Amino acid sequence: MATLTQRVRAFLQGPQGRRLVDQGRRELAKPENQRRLRGLFSRLQNRRRY
Repeated sequence: MATLTQRVRAFLQGPQGRRLVDQGRRELAKPENQRRLRGLFSRLQNRRRY
């Protein structure tokens, strides 16, 4: 039986997984989404300090 990691890796190497990775890269290239992620990360970092 394949481990979860092996199954995920196999999915990402297939055509559907590659499409999802490409779509994610296109979304991350957008400045608006980068701004949203930076805001999210900064909020998460502030929570850890308490």
